[in-house]
Amino acid sequence: MSEINLPGDAETVVKTAASYGRDLAERVIWTFLGGTAAVVVASGPTDMFHASFWQAAGVGGYAAVVSLVKGLAARYRGATNSASTVKGV
Repeated sequence: MSEINLPGDAETVVKTAASYGRDLAERVIWTFLGGTAAVVVASGPTDMFHASFWQAAGVGGYAAVVSLVKGLAARYRGATNSASTVKGV
């Protein structure tokens, strides 16, 4: 008879609405930071009060909104309490 190997941490297996909320918030925040950083690096050094910095933040904000919408839509495609569109995650 084969043995079933489950993860040792119960939180890995049991996902709740709270874990979904944390997952989605983390994805949106990191998408904003990554999108903003990518535009800043691509455009070269910028001044904090220069218009190009705020444009970069706007692009990061747009990317974060797309990430949020995707994460909300993922509840209907993938697992209910996961912000991933991959089934079973």
